[in-house]
Amino acid sequence: MKILFVIDSFYTTNNGTSISAQRFAGELRKRGHEVRVLCWDTPEYIENKMTDGDFTTPKFYMPVFQPLMDKHDFSFALNAKTIVHDACDWADIVHVFVPFGIEMEAINYCHRIGKPVTAAFHIQPENMTSSVSMGKVEWFNEMFYRSFRRNVYNRVRHVHVPSLFMGRMIADRGYTAKIHVISNGIQDEFMKAGERKHLTQTLSQGEGASSLKGDGKEVFKIMMIGRLSQEKRQDVIINAVKYSKYADRIQLVFAGRGPEYDKYVELGKNLKHQPQFIYVGRDELIEELLTTDLYVHASDMESEAISCIEAFATGLVPVIANSEVSATPQFALDGRSLFMPGNPKDLARAIDYWLDHPEERSHMEEQYRLAGRKYSLAASVTAFEEMLNEEIQDNEEVACMPVAPHRHERCSRRIRRVAAIW
Repeated sequence: MKILFVIDSFYTTNNGTSISAQRFAGELRKRGHEVRVLCWDTPEYIENKMTDGDFTTPKFYMPVFQPLMDKHDFSFALNAKTIVHDACDWADIVHVFVPFGIEMEAINYCHRIGKPVTAAFHIQPENMTSSVSMGKVEWFNEMFYRSFRRNVYNRVRHVHVPSLFMGRMIADRGYTAKIHVISNGIQDEFMKAGERKHLTQTLSQGEGASSLKGDGKEVFKIMMIGRLSQEKRQDVIINAVKYSKYADRIQLVFAGRGPEYDKYVELGKNLKHQPQFIYVGRDELIEELLTTDLYVHASDMESEAISCIEAFATGLVPVIANSEVSATPQFALDGRSLFMPGNPKDLARAIDYWLDHPEERSHMEEQYRLAGRKYSLAASVTAFEEMLNEEIQDNEEVACMPVAPHRHERCSRRIRRVAAIW
């Protein structure tokens, strides 16, 4: 099967949607599919080809906001219609990851030529509006939900969402496509690392050695993975340390980069162990997780938070913000792994509990490691293949029924008719 992924920014490791696209592309290629990407960026430094080739457009520079977007490692692709059409012509099926310009054009063209097309809902409007400090302004967010529904998601038959939470969010807003809840999935390397950690701890305890901290003066390493952006709320973690009884023994490590870096460096200056900020590849990240004592995910809003799954799959207890606009609380096995979102004192309470009870933490580390097995990338891609095949079959069944043109296409046709008459 020739599969085209349409996503503005593909080559970045600081964006969950892009990482998911990269991993799905790699797994699909292993299964014999041809996968190509329509995007704006094809860096020459990529040594291992992630796909079977790219269709690339120039980068679209957003007035005023481009510097902020660069800090988030995301940019729009220029809607070069000839390139978009050539890419769609090549494919057997087209899958769009985000609801922007080239994605809308790809859907328009697929409808015009009768090509099967599906979409994914990865980006919550709140993720975008938080960057301009409007993440909690409901009318502003709803404007984007309506626009996405009208221009993209109600124009395809099948939509992939990474969590049941996201499926309910869009269904409640009148999104009418069939919703497929498919986790973005984690690579086997994280689960294998968790197995190695468990085996090492079992052997150590069998020899009479204890691998637990809690009764000495060791430094506890607490970690969070994610962009350094407002909605991820790394500031809550930094402030929580100040309220913890273990404040002088906690070393924070933040894996990611983003526009809030300078702010967080300044905020952490008064901690005894100033926060460390790293940006590493998968293997280095796994090694960091294996030397971590507790994982915290403080984000106010998430469509899934694959980084949290990666963390607990390696054998870490997560402490998660119990936000109403985040899917991540679904991963908590009990209330001890939840805290009030945006509340550093309540987070400090949860941190202190787990550091006070090393035996309980060790037991739950194994429970979370086992829970991580449910989210394998291979299982997710199998479900994704099934969705693509279902769309191809649906498209064949309605091939004789023309799809109503999008309102922008109808308007364009009216203008052309008026121009011809004139």
